[in-house]
Amino acid sequence: MRILILGGSVFLGRALVEQSLAEGHTVTLFNRGLHDVDFSQPVERLVGDREQDLSPLAGRSWDAVVDTCGYLPSVVRRSAQALAGAAGHYTFVSSVSVYELADRDRFDEDTLLAALPPGSGEVMTGETYGPLKALCEDEVLESFGDAALIIRPGMIVGPHDPTDRFAYWPVRVSEGGRLLAPGPPDRAVQLVDVRDLAGWMLTLIERGTSGALNAAGPVERLTASGLLAACPGDAEPQWVDDGFLVERGVVPWSELPFWLPEEGESAAIFAGDVSRSVASGLRFRPVAETCADTLEWFRGQNRAHPDVWLSRAREAELLAEWAAIPHPAG
Repeated sequence: MRILILGGSVFLGRALVEQSLAEGHTVTLFNRGLHDVDFSQPVERLVGDREQDLSPLAGRSWDAVVDTCGYLPSVVRRSAQALAGAAGHYTFVSSVSVYELADRDRFDEDTLLAALPPGSGEVMTGETYGPLKALCEDEVLESFGDAALIIRPGMIVGPHDPTDRFAYWPVRVSEGGRLLAPGPPDRAVQLVDVRDLAGWMLTLIERGTSGALNAAGPVERLTASGLLAACPGDAEPQWVDDGFLVERGVVPWSELPFWLPEEGESAAIFAGDVSRSVASGLRFRPVAETCADTLEWFRGQNRAHPDVWLSRAREAELLAEWAAIPHPAG
């Protein structure tokens, strides 16, 4: 197949390129050329800005398009319309954030999608991210209809993750000692290894699959304590309450990845049903493998901890504060 990837040089796009090349497909990348990645085999690179100039795509055709970097409906509309007659299939990478999760304890592909707050416009914020992604889906469906595949991942993890979110835990556990962990330990967590996601997506593209599918796992329920246990190392978790962390200004999701206070929509963000995706072929490698590979990749960069992570000094302060608070026995 001839596959065009919009984006394609950072994380999921990078994995898709390598998977496609390994299976003998021809790959074209269209992006701004800001990331110089050496792939295992040559790929065609078209340099442009999808927000302003799609002219490098003119007069070309592909069997399939994968859109890994669509966030604003007007931008996705231009890309989808420009490629409607030039590609037989369009895959859009969306997000589980498209769902209206308030007052829910589980969601699947039929769950109501979130609506953009009145007067928001195309301004990306934490509140509008999901609704804007949902509107992007609409634009793809408008142009490609039954030839459109919508993938809604949860937290994508693994080597080459530019956000450094997931890497916090394998790195921190490997360093040992007393570890601050957002409780309770049986809190549900969902994730998908970027390599598993890319391989499954490519299979769906080869089949010409359409419709919307969630992508977050594993199939068996994963807990916060299970995630830490899967990381190489012997750190000792100290589980602390949401309220304690919130009161002290610890930033959810960034300073402590995979942690969101369990209230409102965040109570269901790790409760996605992936049964349809599993039935279509999505498989999840052991979480321990993802943890080990992510740790190896991070160490190979020989760099300091990202500033966004909870510092070891701040962690020690919080642990000391927690220890000074009387807690009920048991």
